[in-house]
Amino acid sequence: MTDRSQPVIPNDKSVVEAYLTAQKDNAVQDLGVGLIPAAPEGFRSGFVGIIGRPNVGKSTLMNQLIGQKIAIVSPVPQTTRNRLQGILTTATAQMIFVDTPGIHKPHHKLGEVLVKNAQSAIGAVDVVLFVVDGMEIAGGGDRFIAELLINVKTPIILGINKIDLRTDLSRSHLEAIDASYLELALAHNWQVVNFSAVAETGLDRLQASLSENLELGPYYYPPELVTDQPERFIMGELIREQIILLTREELPHSVAVTIDRVQEDAKITRVLATIYVERDSQKGILIGKSGQMLKQIGSNAREQMQKLIAGKVYLELFVKVQPKWRQSGLRLAELGYRVE
Repeated sequence: MTDRSQPVIPNDKSVVEAYLTAQKDNAVQDLGVGLIPAAPEGFRSGFVGIIGRPNVGKSTLMNQLIGQKIAIVSPVPQTTRNRLQGILTTATAQMIFVDTPGIHKPHHKLGEVLVKNAQSAIGAVDVVLFVVDGMEIAGGGDRFIAELLINVKTPIILGINKIDLRTDLSRSHLEAIDASYLELALAHNWQVVNFSAVAETGLDRLQASLSENLELGPYYYPPELVTDQPERFIMGELIREQIILLTREELPHSVAVTIDRVQEDAKITRVLATIYVERDSQKGILIGKSGQMLKQIGSNAREQMQKLIAGKVYLELFVKVQPKWRQSGLRLAELGYRVE
């Protein structure tokens, strides 16, 4: 996996066009050094923005499509904080998926940053995949996102997820769910695709629909690459995932993780990371009785990291209190959160 930084995709149209042009120019330049092959005739490529309410399965979907875990998933809403790019390359297309934070009503500065970043992605991609929860009737949050998409000129696909869970729904409830999304799609002339990210049903059709809506273009990245995120970033996310899974509602959104040092030796990779919380009581929860919670977090995260790098990992974790970091623009920037 490469250690490239994530390209910034701004929301100003002229800047976005310049960015995409630069991506194409870079691809052409790389052809000369053999890093990126020439695309075959009829090849399609572009950026696909995955948007939707929190906890509708956007990250799970991206992981399944590219065939590798690069985005953390959990039952807790608003797990994704940064725009992630996953890359799927087939014989006929290259799709760069932009997984965005769930669009929701923000309650603090961090929430505002996340929502702005998700909104900015809408105008900076070639296709928008609007993912909804197929177990619920379209609600106010879905209609709010639909309003954001009214003036978007790029193709939009409405993806109805979680269809594998519908077996226990009554026929009338199922018809009401489908009718609510059909009404939404017809009002905006959107294509509809039903699928299950977890059961991997309908993903071939979804992938084909996305590819068909991309324009002819070059490889933007080497075909073997699955993300442009540096390993250090993904390591930090794997630690945060375990915190979310093990502490649940106690402190997930009050936690930030930084990777302070990665030292690669011949037989082992040593990782030093810091977990930031807002209060001393949260620090106590993270450490746990006799340090057992922190030990469990580290053990689980280490297992995931070893899968990521296909090698042994030694992980050392520290916990620090940073009061009200979610309310401070300066602290957010220091911890890697910024409006893009």
